[in-house]
Amino acid sequence: MIKNIFFAFCLVLGISSKAQEIGPLISFETTLIDYGIIENNSNGIRTFGFKNIGDQDLIIRNVKSSCGCTIPKKPAGPIAPGGESEIVVRYDTKREGPFRKTITVITNIEKNPITALKIKGTVLSKK
Repeated sequence: MIKNIFFAFCLVLGISSKAQEIGPLISFETTLIDYGIIENNSNGIRTFGFKNIGDQDLIIRNVKSSCGCTIPKKPAGPIAPGGESEIVVRYDTKREGPFRKTITVITNIEKNPITALKIKGTVLSKK
């Protein structure tokens, strides 16, 4: 009888502890970077800072751009709970005129694994 009560207690404890786990969660400082009006061939590197606000390791599986003029770089390894990292984006500022680009971030988050980041701005013509 005591074994059955102990087993039931352990089962309930195990279920309730699983219910409290939320997994990895990502929180970006911003999802839009506005370059504003920038000089031709100027520094096109910007960063999207983020934090893992979940309770399990966050893995950035892939980052991809909507065009070849924007090159994103993801963190190399997992980000521990409470850890911070960044996604570095380089826009080719030799391309003149206005731009709006999307960077798609694919993670190991169960419910919403995809986040869209945006960059925009205008590159001035060469002088």
